[in-house]
Order: sequence, then C-alpha cells, then structure tokens
Amino acid sequence: MIRAAMFISALAGPAAAQTFNLPQGCEGYVTIQKRECTVTHNFICATDPEGYQRRVDLTQAGMVYMSTIDAETQWVESYSPLSGETEILGPVIEDPASFSDLLEVGADSWNFSTTSDQVGVTQFTGLDRLTGRTVVIDGVQLEETEYEMTARNISGQELWRSEGGEFINRDWRVFLSGTRQVTTANDSYSRDSTPVEFSFPGEPGFLAAEPIYDCDVILSSADPVDIPLPTRASAP
Repeated sequence: MIRAAMFISALAGPAAAQTFNLPQGCEGYVTIQKRECTVTHNFICATDPEGYQRRVDLTQAGMVYMSTIDAETQWVESYSPLSGETEILGPVIEDPASFSDLLEVGADSWNFSTTSDQVGVTQFTGLDRLTGRTVVIDGVQLEETEYEMTARNISGQELWRSEGGEFINRDWRVFLSGTRQVTTANDSYSRDSTPVEFSFPGEPGFLAAEPIYDCDVILSSADPVDIPLPTRASAP
C-alpha cells in the first residue's frame, strides 16, 4: 500500500514564486482552478503502479486533501491534513468501481469499504451515470455525470449521503467535481466545486499555489467549508 504520509513533507515544502512543489519523481499534467476557492493539481509518480494517479487540493489555508486512485478510479488512499486522517481501500470490496464500465455501458455501481485509524471501517455504496451531455470549460471538453453515494459505519448506520452532478475526462480517466447536496444526521447543505480554468505544463497558472475563484465569498461566509468534500470526485 502506498502511504500518503510519505509525501507530506515534500508536498508541504516552500513554494517558489507561488508555485506548488510536487515530490521528486512526480509529474503534474493539469492544474484546475475551481469554484469555492480551491485549486487542484493532478499528477503521476514514477514509483506508483501503472495507471495510478494522485491529486492534491489547496485552499487559502494550504493543502487540505490528497488522494490516490488506480486506473479504474478506485479509491486507493486519501489523506486530510486538517484532521490527520488517512483512509485506505479495503477490507471489503463487494463491487469495485470501474471507469471502464461507466464508459462502456453508461453507468457503474460500486460497493467498497475504507479503513482509517481514526474512524475504523466505512462502507461506501453508490452509482455513477453518464447523462449524455458534454460541456466545454476553458477549452476542455468534459462529459457530465450524475451520482449518488451513501457512507455507513461498520454497524450499517448511515453517516452521510450525497448526490449531484460531476464531470469526467476520458483521456485523463478522472472524475472532476461539480455540484452536490450532502445530508448528514444533523445537517444538509449544497456545494459547487465546478472547474473554471485549466492550466497545463508550460502555461501560466500551472501548479499555482493559490486558488483564485470565490475566495472572497468563502472568507465572508459564516458557514464552514467541508474539506474534504464527500463526492465521487474527491472521495472515491
């Protein structure tokens, strides 16, 4: 298992000219400025198994989320610096996520668990569907998806559920966040982390260390920002 904690010191190193530092041996391929004052860097590391990808999310507070997925977008590992929690895939994978099935048949269900030292085992069930619609954001063509997801503890009690719309990029084999409604035992709220701007190697904004969209709105809001965001794109 590849542990996210091994990368934290390298990722948290000093930035030069407001550029985010990736660990040695890792190469970024896109930077995504999103709504809700978040910037995401997607990258690949030479020491990872073939098809694996990593992602980091940054807000004005710095890095708030890191995740690793495999070639089928299965949630391999995630790490939240704010809570110190690391989640890894397993031990129960009844229905693994399959990006290939989503592309081939237009829908993909999944049922798997993650384990963390802080909360133990969490079981995730859900479904992704292609809507058949495409959008172009900052020159990048994306396909829209709809999703639903439920998280339960080891006793089967519902912890939270989420539904909404996201995006996929077939070439990158990733989900990109969009809009979502999250319901917990005590609250229900909506979020919008839709991509606004894409930057590629050699372009201005690539590996930018600071988010640029909606930051004034976030700072003036009385509501806390839920990081990491429980969505298909930011969790699994």
